[in-house]
Amino acid sequence: MRVVSTLEELTALRRSLPEPHGLAPTMGYLHEGHLSLARRARSECASVGVSIFVNPTQFGPGEDLEKYPRDLDRDLALLEPLGVDVVWAPPAEEIYPPRFQTYVTVEELARPLEGRARPHHFRGVATVVCKLFMVFQPQRAYFGQKDGQQVVVVRRMAQDLNLPLQIVVCPTVREFDGLAMSSRNKYLARDERRAASVLFRALQRAKQSYEAGQREADLLRAEMSRTLAMEPLATEEYVSVAQPETLEELPAVDQDALLSLAVRIGRTRLIDNFLLEKGKWSTGEFTPGSKRPEEGVQHEG
Repeated sequence: MRVVSTLEELTALRRSLPEPHGLAPTMGYLHEGHLSLARRARSECASVGVSIFVNPTQFGPGEDLEKYPRDLDRDLALLEPLGVDVVWAPPAEEIYPPRFQTYVTVEELARPLEGRARPHHFRGVATVVCKLFMVFQPQRAYFGQKDGQQVVVVRRMAQDLNLPLQIVVCPTVREFDGLAMSSRNKYLARDERRAASVLFRALQRAKQSYEAGQREADLLRAEMSRTLAMEPLATEEYVSVAQPETLEELPAVDQDALLSLAVRIGRTRLIDNFLLEKGKWSTGEFTPGSKRPEEGVQHEG
């Protein structure tokens, strides 16, 4: 596994790697969710790249850019056994050199949900991901379903810009109680960590209601909100039942829907989603060997 920090080093090394090439973009402080992307890429591609870069342009004022967890040595130790060929861990000035002024904007899809609370977030995401695609030149790029809106935005960007690659979406990997794995889970105090499982329970409650025959989207949203309200440490930012490709809120659910939410647990903001697609739920996986909660989840597909 080669670790490089400059664009020049990456470009030279990338020329020697066999095709197809798979890329797993990350912001580091890796967990099992990130590692599952690298494993999937290794199983499908002749060579694998991973980026580790805390992207400043996707953080807004007052957000956690400075305190976002970083531990490159730990990340590299986790990636080493997975057969990754190259890790690019650039400094910010390598991505955004002096006088940088060009950004990628995905218009409509960036406005709802996360876009309401973080209006410049997806401009930063789309820009850095587009740059990563240009420098790694992957045939496949791997993202987690946990960041559901990000997946929609990146897919649209790749399609609109005619980028010659496939976006591969991998299942959310979850803790023993259903909490979606996230680098920000590190921020949670003990009582907050216990409370954070309410996100999964809220999504699960809406899923159960749908399976019992409920199709009115407002009532599914209400199920999520009621479940969140039962947890004193949780503050709801939004609950959503949206069309998975346009992210427009649905009046009723016929077959496809993205159920998503954003919740503050103390000072930590967490997101999660369930995807109903072609009559099947994609709710994510549990860590291998971990005990499932009594309600359980279904795996993608």
